[in-house]
Amino acid sequence: MDIALKDYHFAAIIQSDEDGYYAHCPDLKGCHAQGDSLDEVIANINDATRLIVEDIIECGEEVPQPKRVLLTVVQITI
Repeated sequence: MDIALKDYHFAAIIQSDEDGYYAHCPDLKGCHAQGDSLDEVIANINDATRLIVEDIIECGEEVPQPKRVLLTVVQITI
């Protein structure tokens, strides 16, 4: 019996600070990752996303549809 695989796409927001990199997927509650390098955080957020989606499927729940994420720069003068 062949199992059909499905691709899922989620936005990941990655930020850097003095400790390395931090990422999260806003569409998946609790989906966060850290890494010392950009490559490491990308690998870690991919793993975290996969594990959360696998858990959602195993629980018989519906995988959330990705929402549109917009990024903008806000300029203020104080």
